[in-house]
Amino acid sequence: MSGDSTEIAVIGAGVVGLAIAHRLALAGREVVVIDPEPPGSGASYGNAGTIADYAVMPVGTPDVLKSLPSLLFDRNSPLAIRKAALPTLAPWLLRFLRQSLPGPAMRNARALARLVADAAPRWRDLADEIGGGGMLRRTGSLYLYDTPDAFRRATAEMTVRRGLGVTVEMIAPAEVGQLEPRLPPPEGGAAFFPNTCFVTDPGKMVARLAEAAGMAGVTILRAPVRGLKRTGRGVELTAGAGSAPVTIRARHAVIAAGAHSRALARAAGDRVPLETERGYHLEYERTEPLVNRPTCPTARGFYFCPMEGRLRVAGTVELGGLTAPPSPHRLARLAEGARAIFPDLPAPAREWMGFRPSIPDSLPVIGPSRGGAEVLLAFGHGHIGLTLAPMTAALIEGWIAGAPLEGFEAVLPTRF
Repeated sequence: MSGDSTEIAVIGAGVVGLAIAHRLALAGREVVVIDPEPPGSGASYGNAGTIADYAVMPVGTPDVLKSLPSLLFDRNSPLAIRKAALPTLAPWLLRFLRQSLPGPAMRNARALARLVADAAPRWRDLADEIGGGGMLRRTGSLYLYDTPDAFRRATAEMTVRRGLGVTVEMIAPAEVGQLEPRLPPPEGGAAFFPNTCFVTDPGKMVARLAEAAGMAGVTILRAPVRGLKRTGRGVELTAGAGSAPVTIRARHAVIAAGAHSRALARAAGDRVPLETERGYHLEYERTEPLVNRPTCPTARGFYFCPMEGRLRVAGTVELGGLTAPPSPHRLARLAEGARAIFPDLPAPAREWMGFRPSIPDSLPVIGPSRGGAEVLLAFGHGHIGLTLAPMTAALIEGWIAGAPLEGFEAVLPTRF
């Protein structure tokens, strides 16, 4: 960063923004990252750690559409809505309903499959580059089904996933016990994704990424971005709080602020239907893991994640915006669900709530702003921000270099 000018300003120091900054710096670009919080805060810290190359199904599908009323208004469902937020959420929900119809849902699934197809090798390369290879393990992951009927329904869905390039094995309860001997075998069985990679400490991995970005020449500025406007030669950002804001001029600005990106995108001229999913986790201190890999009891909508020195129970979806306090009920449901499977769990040592950026079609928004390529958007990754960080960085680098990767038109901001 030279004075108050830079070639590229990346707004957001989560895993997506840092992956973009790191890649651009290695390509010889001058980059500053701007965020009011420390690098890797928020969802980049609190996620399930799974490089989910099997996550080819959008949130909105015909099956979800059929059960949406009960899902949204049952306080105990894995997907819930804060009723006070319903008037604000109504336009987003209408878009979500349309994207859940058979045609759009399958189109979105194909686009997701293309995005996640090489997520694991991209992460292996990135982890090796930043010295984080020891935190990335190829353990596979499990979806558990608590009844034979749920297992049968899942078998049909997994046929669709296989058609989209996912490697998955449907296994009987006894085989689940061989993979996870401490886990009570589910009555229905499980889907096993053998190729899945897992980050054993997402917070540490993103901290390592921030350190590597700094070593590559990236400047990290701790400040909120209050304003964005285009100039004849690029973008002018107003950053900082109080009476002495800082003006930063950049040839390109990349908006990668996750759930906080909507207002900045609007300032750039893009009306993106971005809403906030509030995700939760609990952590239990453990010297010995209860599970060997990310394991999801699908009926309960969370993951058991064997992090370094602790068990993280992460998941559920609550549509409810950025300002409401954490829901004690959602945290209690996580604790109850965890103890239903592992009754001897003690009280959790930590609890957390963070924000996921959610788009109605479950696809991220990656590419040039409608108003011009001096502003690029890179947000809206929903549940797969960690998974798609290296791919997003490659797509943004391509656009800035004037050589965009082909075949990813489905994620462009101009689709809205």
